[in-house]
Amino acid sequence: MKAVYLVKYSKADTAFEIREIEIPEISNDQVLIKVEAFGINFADVMARLGLYKGAPPLPALLGYEVVGHIEKCGNNVQNVKVGDRVSAITHFGGYAEFAVAQKEVVYGIPETMSAGAAVALATQYTTAYFLSNEMANIQEGDKVLIHAAAGGVGTALVQLALHKKCLVFGTCSSSDKMEYLRSCGVHHPINYIKEDFTSQVRSILEKGGLDVIFDPVGGLSVRKGYKLLAAGGRLLTYGVSSMNNTKSIFGKIRVLAQFGIYHPLQFLSNSKGIIGVNMLKMGEENPVKVGRTMKAVIKLAEEGIIQPFIGGEFGVAQLAEAHEFLESRKSIGKIVVKW
Repeated sequence: MKAVYLVKYSKADTAFEIREIEIPEISNDQVLIKVEAFGINFADVMARLGLYKGAPPLPALLGYEVVGHIEKCGNNVQNVKVGDRVSAITHFGGYAEFAVAQKEVVYGIPETMSAGAAVALATQYTTAYFLSNEMANIQEGDKVLIHAAAGGVGTALVQLALHKKCLVFGTCSSSDKMEYLRSCGVHHPINYIKEDFTSQVRSILEKGGLDVIFDPVGGLSVRKGYKLLAAGGRLLTYGVSSMNNTKSIFGKIRVLAQFGIYHPLQFLSNSKGIIGVNMLKMGEENPVKVGRTMKAVIKLAEEGIIQPFIGGEFGVAQLAEAHEFLESRKSIGKIVVKW
């Protein structure tokens, strides 16, 4: 089979190499999927730049989600069967013609569902649901700030927060994305390139603070966001995309320092806190919980409550272009790569 390997940490056009390798074997608790398409996430960009701690060593086969048909099932697999079209979360290995997934994170989907929607549900919507419903437990009337709101996870968070009837603030980086957020129903879009998001939130709220903040940016964004929380507020950090803005080791150290220093007594006295979420770690240690979350978002999609937005479709030969598009921060919604 063909697989696209990350062979060096560099720009997208020189980082990847298509190789011919053996089709992987599966265990009793796994399935083998003939891949129709796979998605890319900002974690893929971070891995390509050598900034993602959890990524395998070079040469690395990246990829967190696939859509395709079941080719083979392990003896203990009962939730799907050979021939089923499925959406699945992969523990790396998704950039290939055949991929392996654990039975807990594989779910059947309609043949009519687009490949882009299927991969978006697997990782980005599952991440968003886990953040919003499992960890933050958002409620009607909550004042919610979503950073990178026009991205894949951001779009999913917006839809889930609006479904819960929250007041939604969303940050983005361009006028086009501002229009996109308005079309999605975001009550208060904020262009963080032109305006300081903290000043904008304070001026809109006038008094009080936010109940929930979802932050994949990291660094200074977290420290500034924490100050916006009301009593009972929680900030969920699930990425450090700001790390990509600097190439030097000193710049990266500065980003890490900008998170700030916190103490449990600070959370206790202010009745607010910070929660870190790493879905790769969750998949490793608690695939049952991740699978339950994935099942919930597929049900919401079938009911029409959530609708993934596909921001770009690429062929495998265009993988570098797909990475560059996502890294440029010009993309909206989900980016999918098809075989």
